Amino acid sequence: MPVVGGETARRFGAWVRYGGPVSPEQVEFAVEHYQVAILQPWELDVLASLKRARPDMVVLTYKCLSSTRSYEGGPHFTSGLSYQEAVECGEDFFAHRADGVTRIEWQTYPEHWQMAVWCDKYRDRWVENVTTELAGSLWDGVMADNDIFDDYYALHPPLEGGRGLPELRGGLDQLVRAAGEALNAIGKILVPNIAESRREPGRWRRHAAHGGGFEEVWLAYSGEHHFDVPTALAQMECLANPGMTIVRIATDGTDEHPNVLYGLAAFWIFGGGRTGTSFAATGHDQYSGTPYVPQLDWDIGAPTSAVRRRGHGRYRSFTGGWAAVNLNGRGHRTITFRVPPGLREVDGAPAPRTVTLPPHQGVIYRRVQP
Repeated sequence: MPVVGGETARRFGAWVRYGGPVSPEQVEFAVEHYQVAILQPWELDVLASLKRARPDMVVLTYKCLSSTRSYEGGPHFTSGLSYQEAVECGEDFFAHRADGVTRIEWQTYPEHWQMAVWCDKYRDRWVENVTTELAGSLWDGVMADNDIFDDYYALHPPLEGGRGLPELRGGLDQLVRAAGEALNAIGKILVPNIAESRREPGRWRRHAAHGGGFEEVWLAYSGEHHFDVPTALAQMECLANPGMTIVRIATDGTDEHPNVLYGLAAFWIFGGGRTGTSFAATGHDQYSGTPYVPQLDWDIGAPTSAVRRRGHGRYRSFTGGWAAVNLNGRGHRTITFRVPPGLREVDGAPAPRTVTLPPHQGVIYRRVQP
């Protein structure tokens, strides 16, 4: 990790990277700019390169809690069970339509098959397989995807036996707890992708109790569709809880999209720069690149004030900088903030005395030491 002024420099970037093949140039870039990486389970050479160059980087392997994928040939799989293993284990491991016979293929993700997360035997096998795979490995833990809350994949309950979303959520509660305890016992962490935790009090804290949590749909669910103010504020709970927190805001896939600084400013204001928190900004399912803005490298220090409010705007001062954000919805008012003196823009120019932010925009300035 880079050292600045005799102290280890902190990084806050998350590399959500479970898309296409990783290039050597991307690995070099990640070493320089990210603190957390999420990789496919077969990318063992990338894992080794990252840990060799940056032993402090937290590198997690992707595993799905809720599905198995029939297109994967192995020997490493994105699910806790390969499709063939699930078939050999029996139909009890698969979820079925109300007829009790038809397996459920996710509508928007072909060859992803919904598993019976309420089944004790499925959960036990998932935990056994994943802990066996990670024991003694370089992986720091698991990012467990599809810790679902609602019907995102056209399951259309009721399912077999009259089961609905409460039964799915209940099964995932048990699987997250069992997997977290088992991984912790071998020195690894579990970081579930906790969907819509704001809708169930205590869900984030409960599911993040074994190492941390990932909020993949933070502040916006697309580059043009944002959450309203109450929803945005409810999501900030995840930045305050102990353990690792990864938040990702949706963009149009470009680094220039306003959501990048909107999310990064909110990340600092509400998270306060807590070590263990990290931020990413990507387009929908665009997990093959190295998203980056220079501000992602900034460490603006410790808060010197509480979060302050100006209408639906929020701002905060830090030992090394200042951030502001406008949470207003589109079509609502801009907000003008007074900027503290002595700060700099990203290009090194002096920050303005005031800054006016349209809805869903944010800004970060830093204090450059002589």
